[in-house]
Amino acid sequence: MTQPLFPLFTHLWLYCTVFLTGAAVMVIELLGTRLIAPFYGASLYVWASLISVTMIALAIGYFVGGRWADRAKRMGLTLIIALAGMFTLIVPWITGPILLATDSLGLRLGTFISTLILFTPSLTMLGMVGPFAVKLATSNLDGIGASTGSIYAVSTVGSVVGTLFLGFYLFPRIGSHEIFLGLGSGLFLLALIVAFFERKRFKLTTAILPVMLLFFIGVSLLPKITNNDHKQHHSSFQTRFERESLYGWVRVIDNPTLNLRLLTADASTIGAAGLSHGENVLTYQKIVGLIPMLAPDMSKALLIGQGAGHMATNLQHHGILTDTIEIDPAVAEAAQNYFDFTPTGKTIIGDARYEIRQLQGPYDLIILDVFTGGSEPVHLLTKETLSQIHALLSEQGLLALNFVSFLEEGTNIAVASVAKTLAEVFPYQLVFISEPGIDFNDFIFIASKQLISIDSGTLKPDQSTWLRNRLLNLDQHAGIVLTDNFNPLEYFQANKSEYYRRMLVDSFGTEFFIR
Repeated sequence: MTQPLFPLFTHLWLYCTVFLTGAAVMVIELLGTRLIAPFYGASLYVWASLISVTMIALAIGYFVGGRWADRAKRMGLTLIIALAGMFTLIVPWITGPILLATDSLGLRLGTFISTLILFTPSLTMLGMVGPFAVKLATSNLDGIGASTGSIYAVSTVGSVVGTLFLGFYLFPRIGSHEIFLGLGSGLFLLALIVAFFERKRFKLTTAILPVMLLFFIGVSLLPKITNNDHKQHHSSFQTRFERESLYGWVRVIDNPTLNLRLLTADASTIGAAGLSHGENVLTYQKIVGLIPMLAPDMSKALLIGQGAGHMATNLQHHGILTDTIEIDPAVAEAAQNYFDFTPTGKTIIGDARYEIRQLQGPYDLIILDVFTGGSEPVHLLTKETLSQIHALLSEQGLLALNFVSFLEEGTNIAVASVAKTLAEVFPYQLVFISEPGIDFNDFIFIASKQLISIDSGTLKPDQSTWLRNRLLNLDQHAGIVLTDNFNPLEYFQANKSEYYRRMLVDSFGTEFFIR
């Protein structure tokens, strides 16, 4: 006999429960990247680890939840959800110690192990809800298919809603720690509500007592969970500004001892200036600053990756109006308030791959400065992206691209791939190295439609000599052409990411990168 539709309404509380716990799963998974990224970066390895751990935890939860549902006599969904709330609540508290403990494992293994420890308990508990709900919603074998399908469909819809609600509303307004605390508290409240509906299977007091015990444990831990003592870093560094945005943990950090002010996003340095004079101190930007002298008739430029805005300021001194694209509004705010950046052209906040399609051009100079020592937006370094940039350039226009990597005596496949991909779009290019004689370096590629030469501009003799000493003869044969379809650049750069991260950790200390 076909199961009637009215059980759907009879078990409405159950469907609401799986909807909310399904949303909680995705909130935890997405928020996990924001806790890990300041320490390990927001690379593919972080996302792969979070997704893998989520799948592992849900698989365990489905298996254990199914067996528990068949054998449970005294405890049900109430305890499962309360445990999920407890494990979620303590995540911000244990994040620091876990990240410090896994630091010695390296970027890839450290990322995976830390996410495994931090998020498996709560996600496993949430995974147990589905099988348990199926058991409660099924009155006979004839209806088990419909019940199972309905439960997991509602849970999946909850995950979709949770993802959209977090990304479009919560995250731009509330910090990740506060969301974790709110989610843990919300799961405790849900457990109390579920206890009321489970009172027919268990005594109400029997169901509520474990929830109350876990809740009071959580409340007693709140002072430690919300304690910010771990943020007291070495006295040489003073945090002037910090903002958690959609794209990273943005900070302005002063070091009076070194007369230095840094702009960082997660574990990447994207701007540096002298405290006393406010001028840029990054050598690669000084090289880019000489480009207008290679083509003296420049009047309009586009800077992709605004950072602290020093390059746009330098171009202004040459009478060049510069439009800027910066994906992170927190970076744009820090640049104006702490690095005295004043836009001379349009200020565009958004992802460059989308925004460059909206621009008309032509530009005499386009600077692509997004490939720092940390995580890299590899979708901005493909043949297709460079073709879009090519279309925005004037006939005499130049593209300047900064890329951080190892030289490896000219055999580095990542550097060679950048050169080879540029050569697919631009017939001419020059390559400069920021600090000659050092393996780990900034590489500045200058590409154009027309022949370019150090001797063809208006450089002074000392400037010409300084540039010529940094000119690099690069062999492209070891590289591959990077495309939207095949772009293993992040894999090629894995050792670079680990080295750069270790370099920053050695300079600042590990605790400096714990949120």
